[in-house]
Amino acid sequence: MSRRQRRLALIGSALAVLAAAAALVLTALRDSIVFFHPPTEIVEKAIAPGSRLRVGGLVKEGSLVRGEGRSVRFVVTDTKTDLPVSYAGILPDLFREGQGVVAEGVLQADHSFRADSVLAKHDEKYMPREVADALKKQGLWQHNGADAAPSTQ
Repeated sequence: MSRRQRRLALIGSALAVLAAAAALVLTALRDSIVFFHPPTEIVEKAIAPGSRLRVGGLVKEGSLVRGEGRSVRFVVTDTKTDLPVSYAGILPDLFREGQGVVAEGVLQADHSFRADSVLAKHDEKYMPREVADALKKQGLWQHNGADAAPSTQ
């Protein structure tokens, strides 16, 4: 084997190893690339308790209950399925009932969600694109002059 052939073989095998590594990483991350899961998807996929994930939807009207200190309970809904959420911490200033929210935390054995961070909508015209897309997918989107997240193009 000439020097040139050995060099080409080395480069070819290095590229094959990199391609295999990239394929393995993408396969492993396939289910966790989603920004959040709506409550209906959590029920349908039967996600195991103890799983760390993000849940998104609307804060159900009349569900916000403030406890002692900074503890709060509310329900996240996609209008088809409700998911009770408990959170201990400071809520964003714009957090309120009827608005879009994404909470990150752990699914509990009693099918409730313990959040360790809560993100609320940005301003009066903003709803996280993922929340808007999930509502559109279910046929529940009501366009009231407020567009989803601005395009990044």
